[in-house]
Amino acid sequence: MRLSRKAWNNVVIISMLLMIFFFNGLHKKLNTQPAEDGMHALLPEQSFILAMAFPELKIERIGTSWRSQTLQETTWHGDEQVLEQLVELWQHQQLNLASIPVSKLSKTSANYVASVWLAGEQLPAVYQLYTIEGNYYLLDKQLQRVFALEHADATQLFPLYPFKRMTDA
Repeated sequence: MRLSRKAWNNVVIISMLLMIFFFNGLHKKLNTQPAEDGMHALLPEQSFILAMAFPELKIERIGTSWRSQTLQETTWHGDEQVLEQLVELWQHQQLNLASIPVSKLSKTSANYVASVWLAGEQLPAVYQLYTIEGNYYLLDKQLQRVFALEHADATQLFPLYPFKRMTDA
């Protein structure tokens, strides 16, 4: 079979596109680890937080320090060290996956929302806090994972949310 120069160019272009698509998806398949029971990182292991936003507060990285901006009337009195501790907590938090399906959470409205902007990502990672039957659940919207939260973990991750004690609910 004899191909013209133009036809060979098309063959080369199509084969290069196929290789690009193949290699682009391959690294994601190689880097994923099977889901196991036990503790899972809330954020990706090598991620770098640039900013975080809660309904009342936005936290931004300015060089090597952190700056907060209140978005509504709040009683936030955190200094730079408190902001850094909150960001470090989100960065290194390990939680258990919950057995509750995502569909059950979607039937109710989220109590609270946090958005986390990571370096290299165009859109923020969105985490929604739910309270169902006295238990706290955290939905990772991007990966569609549901984490079970203890009351102490929930109050640390969402310091401005007005938590009620389990006996008050």
